Parts: sequence; structure tokens; C-alpha cells
Amino acid sequence: MTRICVFGAGAIGGYVGARLAIKGEADVSLVARGAHLAAMQANGLTLKQDGETHVVHPRVTADPKELGPQDYIILTLKAHGLAGVIDQLMPLIGKDTAILFAQNGIPWWYFHGVGGPLEGTRLDSVDPGGVIWNRIGPERALGTVVWQAAEIEAPGVIAHHYGDRMPIGEPTGEKTERALVLSRLLTSAGVKSPVRPNLRNEIWLKLWGNLSFNPVSVLTLGTLQELATDPGTRRVIRTMMEEARAVAERLGISFAVDADERMDMAAKVGAHRTSMLQDVEAGRPTELDALLGVVIELGRIVQIGTPSLQLVYDLCKFRSRQP
Repeated sequence: MTRICVFGAGAIGGYVGARLAIKGEADVSLVARGAHLAAMQANGLTLKQDGETHVVHPRVTADPKELGPQDYIILTLKAHGLAGVIDQLMPLIGKDTAILFAQNGIPWWYFHGVGGPLEGTRLDSVDPGGVIWNRIGPERALGTVVWQAAEIEAPGVIAHHYGDRMPIGEPTGEKTERALVLSRLLTSAGVKSPVRPNLRNEIWLKLWGNLSFNPVSVLTLGTLQELATDPGTRRVIRTMMEEARAVAERLGISFAVDADERMDMAAKVGAHRTSMLQDVEAGRPTELDALLGVVIELGRIVQIGTPSLQLVYDLCKFRSRQP
């Protein structure tokens, strides 16, 4: 049976782990910590979804050494936490272990498998000093885009709110056996995970909203619906999106929608406070560099100016340090 470890089993990781455990086609384990870990060890993992409640009992631990090498690791920590867990990941990594990196923003492996003059370029904003690239290696990486929203309702209890898509892809765009196997397991478990030949387009589609709405929400305290419908904030967000689009298109990205359609997608989510705003208010580190700082860095690489992105980045960086 395929061995899958969900590392960092918070809201999204807990949701994915629960779906896999419910289906029972893989040997699923979870790495978690704190009260959430203790509750899962005592009572199992509860998933609330579509009016149903499921309780499953996968193996749960804080110590990856208890689990041994895995076929797949699904890594659901936020981007800024990746470098700090490399030592903990090592006992889970065998000769052929693939790691699905389920982070928002531009991934650290972005320039692996692209070919051309930028092949192998390291992104300091998301992988300072190339630590992840050098120690894990981009050849292990699978990418994904998480479109689900979920929360830890209580320790050991995950509430799924919306979304069922989590497409995956190889950095090279190939439909490899390891990608197809994981796709089948996730899709069978109720997580729609087709293998995309160019996942970077979808990465940018989600990022396009996150790089603009999230930091602007930190500065204004507005919800997605408010930011997308107020003329002033909508104008700021459109300007940010157009700067980012110029960078992305220089990198060969094509967008399936225009800026107004993407803003309308965000408005439909409703009175949602972004995770970045919640992180700032809770005094937690944010995904600012993975969502916005990295796009500014990419702009420098492809020689496209990003003055609006830099302005909002600087203000948000200041705001996120305030009590």
C-alpha cells in the first residue's frame, strides 16, 4: 500500500489526510503538534464536510522518526516554515520519495524544469540561500494549487468550507507515474487532483488574487467582498494585478481570465477576512514574501518594474511588524 505522510496537518493538511484515510486506499500518517496533535491522538481526526461528520484514526505523531520512509510526503506548512523543518523531514525521505509542496505563492522550485536561460534560478525571497533547493532537491518536488478553504474548528476537528480542487503537476510538465499515482489516490478520496502539464499557469491564477487582496486587506482591514467592490481599493488591486501580469507573461504565463474577472471571483467568496490579515492580527509570521516579495524579485529578474507592488509590500511589511 502506498505510504503517504501529511506533514504539518493543520486545516488543509488535516482535510487532505482525513479524505485519504476515509477512502482507505493508502497508508496515511500525519505529523502535527500541540493541542491539535493531542486531540487527534486521543479521539481521532474529525472532518466536517457537506453536512456530514467523519471520524478517522490515522497514525499521528510529532516525531517523523516513528514513521520511516514514505512514498509521498504532502507538505502543508506555510512557505516561510519550510526551511525550518528540513531536518525533521529527513527520516521520511527514502530513495524515491516525492514531496507535494502545498504552499501558496510562487514555489521555491519554480525554475526547475523550465529550460532556457532561467533554468535553475534560485529565488531568495522564498528560499533564502537556496537551503531547500540544496538539501531536499527540486527533483523530489511535485507542485499543487490548493483551492480549498478549511479551518481547525477545535483541536482535532477540521471544518471544510468550500472547494474540492487541488491539481498537481511536475515542475517539468511531464505526466510521470509518480504524479499519476498520487493524482488517482487523491481524486479517489474526493480531492480533485488532475495532473496539469503546466501547473504554473494555475499557480499564477491563484497568486494573482492573493498577491493583491491579501496585503491590501492587511492595510485596510477589508474583507474580500469589500475590497473587490469599493472603487478605490479595486483600482489599487487592479494596478497591482496588471504589474504582476506583465511579469508573469514575460515568464511565459497565460491567464485564463482578466483582472476584473479575477476580482469578481474574489468578491463571490463574500465577507472573508484573508489569512494574511488573520496572521497579522494574531502576531504570526505572514506569507508576504511568498505572495508578493517573490513577484517583486521576479520583476527584477525579467527587468520589469513593479512600483505599486513594492509600495504595498513595504507598507504591509511595516504593518505586519506592529503589535
